[in-house]
Amino acid sequence: MNEELVLSVSHVSGGYHEGGPFRKGTYQEVLHDVTFDVHHGEILGLVGESGTGKSTLSRAILGIIKPDQGTITHYTKRPQMIFQDPYSSLNPAYTVEWILEEPLRIYGKYDGPERKRRVRDMLKRVELPEEVLAAKPSELSGGQRQRVSIATALIQRPRFLIADEPVSALDVTIQAQILKLLRQLRDELDLSYLFISHDLNVVYQLCDRVLVMKSGRIVEQGTVEDIFDHPKEDYTKQLLAAAE
Repeated sequence: MNEELVLSVSHVSGGYHEGGPFRKGTYQEVLHDVTFDVHHGEILGLVGESGTGKSTLSRAILGIIKPDQGTITHYTKRPQMIFQDPYSSLNPAYTVEWILEEPLRIYGKYDGPERKRRVRDMLKRVELPEEVLAAKPSELSGGQRQRVSIATALIQRPRFLIADEPVSALDVTIQAQILKLLRQLRDELDLSYLFISHDLNVVYQLCDRVLVMKSGRIVEQGTVEDIFDHPKEDYTKQLLAAAE
């Protein structure tokens, strides 16, 4: 594994106010002294039950919430996100071409023909036909929508992606295709991923290393082989038993 880092999370603690950032709801501390690195070229899995702090951690990494303590250091441009439900993350009012081109328009560096070239190149990379460009998200299958979501995350060519349960809404056959695509894109575009999932079978297929999170703490981390074949923590053993 390449020792060059794309992300370093050091002793991060934090949470949020219930009811959103502008309300004075009860403060929930969710993350407790979280420390880990993501290395260049690796797919790092983050596993744990629902409500354990995985999504709060991804929001802190993306800069949506500010940690109370600790530091988050990015060694590349800010990461982009692939969401669990592409239907809610893709604007239903617009065509796929508009959705893919919009980040490039905002970026402002490319003229119209270059934007269109980049959109078509990315569409090829996620293995979708050009006809998809004229469609709206509601006209696509779940697997196609997730491919558009991946293309949208990649259109500005980030080096690091956070994938939050990106295959949990898909059936098993489509899941396998999307996992294969994510591996392929990692190799072709020199990417690194933080891959968040509650599905240990998916993590085993895709990831190089794994973080196990319980109640906002990383309780165990290691290579996929370490975690799956020689788990040390009772919590990790319970997760693995439940996945069998």
